[in-house]
Amino acid sequence: MLPALRRLPEVLPLLEQQAYFVLHAPRQVGKTTALRALAEQLTAGGRYAALHFSCEEGEVAGDDYGAAQRAILREMGRRAELALPAELRPPPPTLEGDEGLLQGFLTAWARSCPRPLVLFFDEIDALRGQSLLSVLRQLRSGFPDRPSAFPSSVILCGLRDVRDYRVASGGGSTLGTSSPFNIKVESLTLRNFTHDEVAELYSQHTADTGQVFLPEAVDRAFYWTQGQPWLVNALARQMVETLVPERSQPLTAAHVDAAKELLVRRQDTHLDSLGERLRETRVRRILEPMLAGLTLGGVPEDDLRFIQDLGLVRMAETGGLEIANPLYREIIPRVLANTAVASLPRLPATWLTADGRLDTERLMEAFLSFWRQHGQPLLSTAPYHEIAPHLVLMAFLHRVANGGGTLEREYAIGTGRMDLCLRHGPDTLALELKVWRDGEKDPLAEGLAQLDGYLSGLGLESGWLVIFDRRAGQPPLFERTRATPATTPGGRRVSVLRA
Repeated sequence: MLPALRRLPEVLPLLEQQAYFVLHAPRQVGKTTALRALAEQLTAGGRYAALHFSCEEGEVAGDDYGAAQRAILREMGRRAELALPAELRPPPPTLEGDEGLLQGFLTAWARSCPRPLVLFFDEIDALRGQSLLSVLRQLRSGFPDRPSAFPSSVILCGLRDVRDYRVASGGGSTLGTSSPFNIKVESLTLRNFTHDEVAELYSQHTADTGQVFLPEAVDRAFYWTQGQPWLVNALARQMVETLVPERSQPLTAAHVDAAKELLVRRQDTHLDSLGERLRETRVRRILEPMLAGLTLGGVPEDDLRFIQDLGLVRMAETGGLEIANPLYREIIPRVLANTAVASLPRLPATWLTADGRLDTERLMEAFLSFWRQHGQPLLSTAPYHEIAPHLVLMAFLHRVANGGGTLEREYAIGTGRMDLCLRHGPDTLALELKVWRDGEKDPLAEGLAQLDGYLSGLGLESGWLVIFDRRAGQPPLFERTRATPATTPGGRRVSVLRA
């Protein structure tokens, strides 16, 4: 655990101002843990009566705003019984009728409570339609009466800023404005851990058990996660519970990498839930060109902010949008390729030698045969049309990697490429993926130059340049799929696969 106020230093000044504000952050960054700890700390300090509670029970009410209010009031009462001393708890709520239940309850509580009320409405964006609008309008209506007859401060907590709350039942349109809650003074977010905080968290495990995280392990964990709290903890859990349960054995960078592979393959709840997000139109509109190496074009500003709020991407220090961390950079294409992976036919490992080494020539023959026979029908399984061939190729390479290797990916806006690195024991294969689209010239020369730089960085002298011809009117895949030798500008002998 880290102190909540260290991650949210702006909160105390806002409470001093009796402010109403929004705190939004992606799932699994520790919002609920931090806010509950903060509420306990504020109450223990003797100045406020602070309560954290969830609005999630109101989700099933849909547009039935009376039922939604009653669900929220019941949850507030339940949490107050658990978290507050008797003298600070609210009076019993009136649950009859539909109009103004929340406002009446909060007015009565503020009048009876000997301290100013601070309320954290967690999962507020679980509410929909008229239920959401009713809650926001009642909070706005009671705002002028604070702190003697309404809560001194209200904090709305969720995945998104208030203007991105979904107002339509079933998850359709968004509010598009903060007008039902235009009393807010700030929109805060919960930042990721710093490198030093990752080291501090891991040192708490060392203090408890004696098991040491070497500095190289901390560095590697921060590299993969960039401090994303769920990932920081998930990596550590895999290391100390699965990979190295013996407490006398120190944890190294190699253990972190092994834990990362376990997470990628297992796709636990947090990572698995990415699949739903990746198929949202607003997310796809940005991630698809990023994965394809294209420019974003005229993407709405709201969509850019929305996908950053989800924690999937961030603005790079040097400018431009990038995937939020290297682990997400690997998991996102993996999740998108899941359907293709599940659709693969049985593939005997003809690419392995008798002693288990990777034979790249045999691998090329196996891929060409696979692509000619199965490439066309598998393209339709990919959820992102622009990178459908990339996803099918990665599905094939995942099958190779699952036999004892790893597959790493690199891609960025505007580069017109995706790089893959297949590692299998002591053997490494680097691949440069390019797409030939209508109205463009053959990307062979550019691809050979880019592959040359990629190979140089990996210290390799050979690799594959894969060119997917997506122009209209081309012959069937089985007719045009072939491989030819080529030489990069740096003199490296490579194979060009046209598919």
